[in-house]
Amino acid sequence: MITIYDADRCPYCARVRIALAEKGLEYEVVEVDLDDRPAWIYDKNPLGRVPVLEEGEYVLPESAVINEYLEERWPEPALWPADPAERALGRLLVHRFDELSRPYYALRREEDGAAERLDEQLAGLARRLEEQPFLTGREFGLADIAYIPWILRARDRMGVSFDAFPALTDWVARLSERPSIAAETELVAAL
Repeated sequence: MITIYDADRCPYCARVRIALAEKGLEYEVVEVDLDDRPAWIYDKNPLGRVPVLEEGEYVLPESAVINEYLEERWPEPALWPADPAERALGRLLVHRFDELSRPYYALRREEDGAAERLDEQLAGLARRLEEQPFLTGREFGLADIAYIPWILRARDRMGVSFDAFPALTDWVARLSERPSIAAETELVAAL
């Protein structure tokens, strides 16, 4: 049985919850209080961060790595495209995720200029989505999963408007039709 060390408010954990739902995998959850991290979480991940996947004796931290593991361990349904070039571009987008997360977290800390820097990143995502229906490519997949938790939280918790980015708005609407994303949207609304 898979165990996920999780925190509802954590968008990195949301990545793993969405991937598990898309794969149709059952799992147990151990909720971790991020404001009062238990000492034992550092045994699971020396950085003390969630998510952490545990399967028997196997322990794996880091959401992007966990999602790659899930994709390789349970390849169906596939969350990376079959086309190697399309798959590589999706992986590159996940690898460069910090380009979005840095201004996102700067905005949460109310740093000067953060809103403008976040808008630049959102504009870049929107341009990509004008060329293809999903960040992963022609089909929904791991690149979409890598970004949507922050996009939902920016919109629903931080009041970030996507009015200037219709392709991004359309993408969120397409993703919201998926049960995995709808569940995450409901969770974000309840935070």
